Amino acid sequence: MRKSVLFLTLIVVFLVVGSFTDRYSNAPSIEGTWELESFYNYDGENVIDTIKKSDGYRQVKMYSREKIMWTRYVPEDPNGRFGYGSYKVTNDSLVEVIEYGDDEMMKALDTMRNFTFELILKEGSFSQITVDGDGNRTFSENYKRID
Repeated sequence: MRKSVLFLTLIVVFLVVGSFTDRYSNAPSIEGTWELESFYNYDGENVIDTIKKSDGYRQVKMYSREKIMWTRYVPEDPNGRFGYGSYKVTNDSLVEVIEYGDDEMMKALDTMRNFTFELILKEGSFSQITVDGDGNRTFSENYKRID
């Protein structure tokens, strides 16, 4: 009986410590709300051009523990854009699997649902970088944390 109580106590301690460590680690998390600030064009490795978003253009992404939702507003496009799905982050990559979205997104999903990016994640910003088949950086979206 005593061994059972000790064993259960140890299990609870490990679970609590593990939860505390995950929640309060120093690594930045993508969970939260992000707004697009700019785009970069690359020469394969280095940034060669920075493009600021145009006036009125707004794109926001929201990441929960396992889900993503994004929306885009372009003043010239009365329909707006959105998408919803799941995502996974590793040390240096972001994979988004879009399940559904607006009409244009649903048409695009006929050919591609998985979007894999190189990820540079900091406390208040992140960049999702598109990489070509040869591993060269081509384009990025750059976000700032708004929540």
